[in-house]
Amino acid sequence: MSLPIDTLILVAAGLLLTAILSSKLSTRSGMPVLLMFMGVGMLAGEDGPLGIQFSDVALAHAVGTIALVLILFDGGLQSPMASIRLAWRAALPLATVGVVTTALITGLFASVILDQPLLIGLLLGSIVGSTDAAAVFAILRGQGLHLRERISATLEVESASNAPMAVLLTIGFITYITGDLEPGWPIVLFFLQQALIGGASGLLLGWLGVQIVNRATLNAAGLYPALSVGVAFLAYGLPAYLGGSGYLSVYLAGVFMGNAKLVFKRGIMHAHDGGAWMGQIAMFVVLGLLSTPSRIMDVAWQGALIALGLMMVARPVTVLALVAPFRLFDLRELAFLSWAGLKGAIPIILAIFPLLAGLPEGTLIFDVVFFVVIMSAVLQGGSLARVAKWLGVREERAPRAPATLEITSLQHVDGDIVDYLVEPRSLAAGRLVRELALPESAVVAMVVRGNEIIPPRGVTPIRPGDHCFVVLKPAARDVVDRLFAPRQTPLSERKVEMAFPLDANTTIAEVEEFYGIRLDPDPNRSLGELLAERLGHNLVEGAEVEAGEYRLAAHTVVDGVVTVVDVEVLSPE
Repeated sequence: MSLPIDTLILVAAGLLLTAILSSKLSTRSGMPVLLMFMGVGMLAGEDGPLGIQFSDVALAHAVGTIALVLILFDGGLQSPMASIRLAWRAALPLATVGVVTTALITGLFASVILDQPLLIGLLLGSIVGSTDAAAVFAILRGQGLHLRERISATLEVESASNAPMAVLLTIGFITYITGDLEPGWPIVLFFLQQALIGGASGLLLGWLGVQIVNRATLNAAGLYPALSVGVAFLAYGLPAYLGGSGYLSVYLAGVFMGNAKLVFKRGIMHAHDGGAWMGQIAMFVVLGLLSTPSRIMDVAWQGALIALGLMMVARPVTVLALVAPFRLFDLRELAFLSWAGLKGAIPIILAIFPLLAGLPEGTLIFDVVFFVVIMSAVLQGGSLARVAKWLGVREERAPRAPATLEITSLQHVDGDIVDYLVEPRSLAAGRLVRELALPESAVVAMVVRGNEIIPPRGVTPIRPGDHCFVVLKPAARDVVDRLFAPRQTPLSERKVEMAFPLDANTTIAEVEEFYGIRLDPDPNRSLGELLAERLGHNLVEGAEVEAGEYRLAAHTVVDGVVTVVDVEVLSPE
């Protein structure tokens, strides 16, 4: 494709806008957004109305690689360590051994159906063996499909971390077929080299990225996301140059940085979310341009049989063999995990590798893989929400507030803003703001009710369905969570030490009601009055008394009157 730069920019702008606007149609129709993006490219391609001739395989591979770096890094940033800890026992086998198992079973199907040598079938199976991160993130996050926490975490962690294994298998089979890799130990050493260099580089460069971002002291806020983009490409490029897996490295670097304290973190996260979407759009549109629909339809029935074998046999067998023994999921959840093995951009990107290597079967592999991806997007992606509802694994997502409140700082601040949705069984429901008995290090900064923003005052009522934005210090998070959580557990049952400051005018009744702490028979007395009685003339800052499982201390004393009291929950011996 050779166009003047002005014309090229015009065409690119038109394709970009069309792809973005088509995402609204995707939401309404239930069709996966990635298929809409790919469809835009196919309509613009040589068989479409625009008839754009595009056959630059190397350029498509470059665009796809850049996009995958952005997508995988953003996936790592968006993967909290709590989700990884929740999902790793199921996700790790699926992302490693699961890719191999899926590739072997699918490869056998492909070899027979295509009447090709077993190695060609196994190569094709390796290309489609991984669950695609872009497809999973687009459906779970882009279309708002809210699943049970462990299922959602397993799918996201698996899809974000299994690309390296698919890449290793694909490159391994290609180099073996072309005679550049000997069988036996060289293959094992190749896999170990890719995994070890990629894994170590990801953790090291993730740590280095945190240090660079936090110590850069940049004057312009917009430079921080640009700096983190540089870290992402370094996390891919360096291990790839050293012979390791750049895909594994960039994902791990994103996980490390996403779970660390970063300067301007919210801005960085928002920028990478936008970058990941841009990457997906560019990648799918370019891959759509590269495809030739008329040629792909020539292998439609073979592709359909391979896709069905992958979806109905290979993936379910893999899930049952590797996940069921852990007994983390019931049968319905296992069925959903089996159906949710979505294919997307990564298989098509990997299908370019045989073309670049000059394999005679390269075009056949690309066309079959493209058809398999379309089948997966239509059948699996298009029905995922309905299957989740039918199997009972879908949960209602709490409604999002129409407004947000954020701390934007170019330096570290010891504070955060938390959006609490007030549920009917929450202790805060039906209270006035002044009745919440919040710690001294927390304050209600904004209340959003429907589409109305309410500046909170002491007499402002808190109602079920409200979003309360609370500015707090991190140390007070667990305590404040309790005031808005629907289930209440006395703090004494947490089996850990905890201390938090309260206004001295907080009554004994409020302390018991909100925190489950019993201090004194007289519920109408305040904490300040209780301390004054117990300490008498010794009422000075730091003076303390013990009351069973709790310790009260005078945090602030002004003119002989305590104004702030530290409440400490003692851990049982």
